[in-house]
Amino acid sequence: MVGIVIVSHSAKLAEGVVDLARMMAKTAPIAAAGGLEDGSFGTSFEKISNAVDEVYSDDGVLILMDMGSAVMTAEMVMESMEDRKIVLADCPVAEGAVTAAVGSEAGSDLEEILADLEQVGTQKKL
Repeated sequence: MVGIVIVSHSAKLAEGVVDLARMMAKTAPIAAAGGLEDGSFGTSFEKISNAVDEVYSDDGVLILMDMGSAVMTAEMVMESMEDRKIVLADCPVAEGAVTAAVGSEAGSDLEEILADLEQVGTQKKL
């Protein structure tokens, strides 16, 4: 299954998004990487790297980020693991996490999940 990492400046936000996605896809490999090691707001190269290691398989890992430096830090992690199949997704975090988790659990490959995530950002809520 494709692994999923949720990167946020807030540990609570990342963990909440993981909880939400697991409600829909209980067996999907998904990990939170939010906040800094001391519990403050920010993004941590080490937390993201550890989360990738936790969910990695030959099917690859999809990283979803909230904003700003979360994207930059995730890019740095991806570049440091160039021997691995890791992709960053440009989509809303909560909706994207649920979509990705359901796709992963259903056996979709990384490219299929990315195609589904392209639609997530264009869906209207109202």
